[in-house]
Amino acid sequence: MRPTSARAVHLVVAVVALAALVLQLVLVVRGGRVLDETAVPPLSTRLVRFFSYFTVLSNLLVAVTSTLSATDPERDGERWRVAHTASMVGITITGLVHWFLLRPLLDLHGADALADKLLHVVVPLLAVVAWVVVGPRRRTSSRSVALSLLWPVAWTVYTLARGAVVDWYPYPFLDVGELGWGRVLVNMVGIAVLFALVGLALVGADRVLGRRSTRST
Repeated sequence: MRPTSARAVHLVVAVVALAALVLQLVLVVRGGRVLDETAVPPLSTRLVRFFSYFTVLSNLLVAVTSTLSATDPERDGERWRVAHTASMVGITITGLVHWFLLRPLLDLHGADALADKLLHVVVPLLAVVAWVVVGPRRRTSSRSVALSLLWPVAWTVYTLARGAVVDWYPYPFLDVGELGWGRVLVNMVGIAVLFALVGLALVGADRVLGRRSTRST
């Protein structure tokens, strides 16, 4: 695909991701039900919680990397490869975990439901489809996957440490107060395996798509 077309595709992903984040942030400021189903905490608490969600961080990473890809589809470099891999792995995990674990737990309507679908379904699908269609190719390796997993590890440590202090966890499968450490650790192992599988799948897909793009040129 021509660079102009690639830029357009990446720009669409960036705009949708940014719009989803802004919509969710507006709802948070207004006290929407997405972040709290029973009571509306103070604004400062809502804002901290907003940026404590893996979903928000992964969408933010997609917005940034897609914007940079729109300005230069052939961008490369060690840091860029790690950042791009982190965005792809993170947003894929966001979509999978939402679909299989969290989707049945939510009963949202109106703008709350729209923000939820954009962040958890639309952006993950768009990001993955855009990567398959326009790349960038040959930017993913076992090393970039391994380094990209450092931020989910840091996020998990932060989440559990903060949760132990304020007794609030962004996702029910990490709620130590409700599940206990044993069950949470099991859940963490399962999610770690999922991260590894997604990362390996990304490496394999990049190699296959890279070979195909080479044969077509």
